[in-house]
Amino acid sequence: MKKIIITLNDLFNLPTASIYCPDGYKSAAHVTIDSRKVQPNSIFVAIKGEKFNGHDFVDEALAKGANAVVINEGELKKYENSEGTIVTVENTVYALGDLANVWRNKLSAKVIGITGSNGKTTTKEMLSVLLAERFKVQATVGNNNNHIGVPLTIFSCSSQHQILIAETGTNHFGEIAYSAKILQPNFALITNIGASHLEYLKDLQGVRKEKISLFDETKKNKGLVFINFDDSRLNSLITKYRNISFGFDNGADVQASMKGCTKDGRIILRIHNKKTTIECVSPLLGEHNAKNLIAAIAVALKLGLTKNEILAGIAKIKPIKQRLVSKIFENVLLIDDTYNANPQSMRAAFETMKSISLYPKKIAILGDMFELGTDSKKEHELLTASIKKNKINDVYLLGKGMKFLSKKLQDEKIICKHFASREKLEQFLEGHPFQNAVVIVKGSRGMKMEDFVHQLECKLGK
Repeated sequence: MKKIIITLNDLFNLPTASIYCPDGYKSAAHVTIDSRKVQPNSIFVAIKGEKFNGHDFVDEALAKGANAVVINEGELKKYENSEGTIVTVENTVYALGDLANVWRNKLSAKVIGITGSNGKTTTKEMLSVLLAERFKVQATVGNNNNHIGVPLTIFSCSSQHQILIAETGTNHFGEIAYSAKILQPNFALITNIGASHLEYLKDLQGVRKEKISLFDETKKNKGLVFINFDDSRLNSLITKYRNISFGFDNGADVQASMKGCTKDGRIILRIHNKKTTIECVSPLLGEHNAKNLIAAIAVALKLGLTKNEILAGIAKIKPIKQRLVSKIFENVLLIDDTYNANPQSMRAAFETMKSISLYPKKIAILGDMFELGTDSKKEHELLTASIKKNKINDVYLLGKGMKFLSKKLQDEKIICKHFASREKLEQFLEGHPFQNAVVIVKGSRGMKMEDFVHQLECKLGK
């Protein structure tokens, strides 16, 4: 099978591009923004980031055999005497996207775009494992899902791959539309709409508008979208797009029902469409992860996987680091859910704790939720109802936002402590006895709550 290559003509067709020394250019089969990964016949795109400026590594890239380097036009004077093909553009970030679009148009793989306020990385990982039972699959590594990560995901896909699963994230208006235009999805899935990135997307209507731009681009490509029929902000879209719906709702095309729950909180499911019925235990904790599995199964069924292939894939699904990963110690179940947090995922975590019957006591160690803008105080306070409903016994809090929650919990006579510093929380946890308890640790990425997970692992493992 032929390699995908970027030709000289492709470079000439890049918007705003001027090419210097084109005669020495040979078609490139590799594109990178990392000078350490340059190999002979690579294209190196110099991106200015927060920590490094790729323009400082142009000579290194050429010395390693880069076939061409793409730089901002204002940087040309530094390199006009360099040996090698120099491509100047107005903005190398956009040029990276343009090159990725060229690469995408040469792919034979079907492209699946995934976004959502919660669960997109988990759903992407689940779907990747399921589809690997039949196809050669390439997927976004980790959550590399922004305007830089999406192009890099496309470049990672070769002519041998049959499926590309690309996660698309956002925290500003227009970012998903930009990524979707590069991706040109054949299929698209939105996991849900929730209160995420409100600092920039303003409100839930803003979140919805941003997320469904993935569907809009898929529609332009005459593709198919997968709609979460349980989400009231999404189920009305069934008349607008060619779709398959999924969920617990009786009206869904791929319908699920809960048949019970294991002691450690995993949901027992029955999932069916008109042709196939699948009974399984969700491999990950929580009802929300069961919903992520239903979404992945809906896509797998559409792409022709059999019941046995899907069940074989489910057996191979493993928890994703820092996303509801549980570890059993003597008389304690510790749950690491520290990757990130928003109001919807916080409530899902509390619901998961309630479903776990292994130990009676429920303890939550919580850090602030970020990027909620002017709604921050309100959203932190609103967690009170979910904590009370799900019978969380003790709550230990860190951060400015969690101070608002602390006051509300005290009003409700729920046991809680707010700590003014990380050091004080560390000291408390070190001396506090944990017995017959389910303990969850959760907070936004910037809170680095995983530090407390590591502390508890050392303490409980002694």
